[in-house]
Amino acid sequence: MASRNTTNDRRARIEQMRRAEQSRERRNRILTVGISAVVVAGLVGFGVFVLNKESEEKEQRVAEAKAPVKDEKSWDAKKLGRNHVETAVTYEMKPPVGGDHNQVWMNCNGDVYKEPIPDVNAVHSLEHGAVWVTYTDKAAKADVDKLAEKVKKTPYTLMSPYKDQQGAIMLSAWGKQVTVDSADDKRVSQFFTKYVQGPQTPEPGAACTGGLSGK
Repeated sequence: MASRNTTNDRRARIEQMRRAEQSRERRNRILTVGISAVVVAGLVGFGVFVLNKESEEKEQRVAEAKAPVKDEKSWDAKKLGRNHVETAVTYEMKPPVGGDHNQVWMNCNGDVYKEPIPDVNAVHSLEHGAVWVTYTDKAAKADVDKLAEKVKKTPYTLMSPYKDQQGAIMLSAWGKQVTVDSADDKRVSQFFTKYVQGPQTPEPGAACTGGLSGK
């Protein structure tokens, strides 16, 4: 009788352990499913956030490209000479935004020059669709540094000091030019969006590497 009770007790304990194990497995499954659902929801939410942000940024770029740049100066691109010359060229604006130029362009693949560069080579870069950022010693160092970082990250741009220009910071493209107040001026981003390989480019897709390095 005692042996039978012991066997029954053992079976009862085994059954109890089995049920406890099943209960743990159910809890673990529920927990796993719950965590997975949270992770998936998080990923979906993040994906939606990223897509929305990309969509907003794209819409902003489109809007910037369509809107006129405040206080921008323009020249008739068709009237700007495009001949290759070996001699010096006198340009009507400083920095120049087009005209006859040297057959060798300045490298403009996000190149930042610490010294002035030849106009005749920089103009050739503009012909290829580059935006040229120039500044005088009146520009704040913080602005110069920030603009340099932007240029370094942007193909078809170049930057250099320019002693004789009217504004402390100026941006030039083929037939286009604007003076901005600082690196944070909204027109900087807008000018880049509109004119880096923009519709004003006489030779879209032409190289911005393999030219004159000036270094």
